[in-house]
Amino acid sequence: MAETEFKKDPEYAGFSSSPDEKHDVAPAYQDSDNLSLGRDQSEWHALSFWTRNGCTLESFKRRKGPAGNLNANMKPRHLHMIAIGGSIGAGLFVGSGSALSNGGPGALLLAFGIIGIMIFNVVYALGELAVMFPVSGGFYTYSTRFIDPSWGFAMGWNYVFQWAIVLPLELTVAGLTVEYWQAGVSVGVWITVFWFIIIFINIFGSLGYAEEEFWSSLLKLCAIVLFMIIGIVLCAGGGPAGGKYDEYWGAGTFYNPGAFSNGFKGVCAVFVTAAFAFSGTELVGLAAAESANPAKALPGAIKQVFWRITLFYILALLFVGLLVEHTDERLLGSGLSDSQASPFVIAAKDAGLIGFDSFMNVVILVSVISIGNSGVYGGSRTLTALAEQGYAPKLFAYIDKSGRPLFSTIFILMCSPIAYVSLSASGELVFAWLLALSGLAALFTWGSICLAHIRFRKAWKYHGHTVDELPFKAIFGVYGSWIGLGLIFLVLVAQFAVALYPLGGDPPSAEAFFQSYLALPIVLLFWAGGFLWKRAGWLRTPQMDVNTNRRVVDWDRINGERARVAAMPVWRRFLHRVF
Repeated sequence: MAETEFKKDPEYAGFSSSPDEKHDVAPAYQDSDNLSLGRDQSEWHALSFWTRNGCTLESFKRRKGPAGNLNANMKPRHLHMIAIGGSIGAGLFVGSGSALSNGGPGALLLAFGIIGIMIFNVVYALGELAVMFPVSGGFYTYSTRFIDPSWGFAMGWNYVFQWAIVLPLELTVAGLTVEYWQAGVSVGVWITVFWFIIIFINIFGSLGYAEEEFWSSLLKLCAIVLFMIIGIVLCAGGGPAGGKYDEYWGAGTFYNPGAFSNGFKGVCAVFVTAAFAFSGTELVGLAAAESANPAKALPGAIKQVFWRITLFYILALLFVGLLVEHTDERLLGSGLSDSQASPFVIAAKDAGLIGFDSFMNVVILVSVISIGNSGVYGGSRTLTALAEQGYAPKLFAYIDKSGRPLFSTIFILMCSPIAYVSLSASGELVFAWLLALSGLAALFTWGSICLAHIRFRKAWKYHGHTVDELPFKAIFGVYGSWIGLGLIFLVLVAQFAVALYPLGGDPPSAEAFFQSYLALPIVLLFWAGGFLWKRAGWLRTPQMDVNTNRRVVDWDRINGERARVAAMPVWRRFLHRVF
């Protein structure tokens, strides 16, 4: 492949290569700054209220204008809630049950902590790239731009594949969760009900997704905070008289039956569950492309990820490990897949607090619908972006007048019937297969983001730029991406070991291996298909383009803000950096 050096394009409107270079274009941090959307957004606002929100037949007609012209109607409050609570779902509330059973409370905290460190660096790397290069529909383009076009093809389709799996998985979990109340109705009926709820939400496009995520995230966060407060009381022996927690409980479960189950292999087995629980964290970078001012809203939303990892994952799972023994037979993965699978529900029921277990179950149902809806959003936007780049059939590039990627959304929604497989096989078996597929798929996505960030920094320096020219920088820079990439590699190795030698001392088997590692050959198949189609390989540093579609930056405002922060005391600078 011939090497091509990308030079600064003098015709690039508003290009500013350094913080000291002057320009006379609209600042990047004005609400009117939407280089490709301004005129068409005005036409969108001229439509009737019902057409804009997808409630008329007129709304299904093709939108005029350039390809990829999605709406820009998400607000900062939407992005902040998507970042802090959007991906909290079955992985945390239900999948943590099998993780606790397989590895014990110590392994639960260790594995989730490692994945948390990894995802923290991934999201900051994504934030730096997304603020610098606005992407409409799919950050797989960073892989195409800074790693290898064939790998970008694989990552795009891998991401679509990941969310196409998550949707039926969440519907399966929803059906099993409802059985907690012993309604006596087939799980298939509940799968259908929740499927139609998700279809209804997607009628309203990105705004429907954003509003649903805002309110469901608010409920999830409030419920977790309430759970932790009650957990403190229960551990201190403040439970109802005559109940399990009516005397000091403390950290007894870490001593009896113990902090770890199945030793080192148990820790390795928890990694894929932890990865699945964090899946969707990167959606904030995808959603930013449909906000009015992503350059301003995205950095603040990225900073919320730290608090979600520490407060809403690690601390919540600490109390789960304190309150529920890992030998409890009700946990998913201990041989049963009943409606009491969630350790959050088990702890609530054991506490003897009337109605609290049902409340936690309702929160799980809302979370499941939320993640299923996120699957439709993330998969459809990425599929549309693939179609616009010629990596998928052009049919999927269709965007209607209400701003919905119509056929891409329908395609992802039509993956839902996979959930009905649970009617003929045990729900636990289906859950295990889908969770393993989705969890590993997420790891490849995150690894590609880290590698793209590393390669971008190398190309940025090669083309004569410095990190001071970046409007938003990853908190640990390129070292954070190397840490994230290294942890991803270690997790893949650990999962490979578990795939070869499953828990329980069972001999190696093809079924056990592929149940744990099927995502790898699927990714390699996508990469091979992309290479045969595009005939493009690894990009050398001079070939990486750091100029095209770069965001216009208002350096006067950024330098003023940096000077204001530099004048703060050390403790305030730290808080500003974290918040």
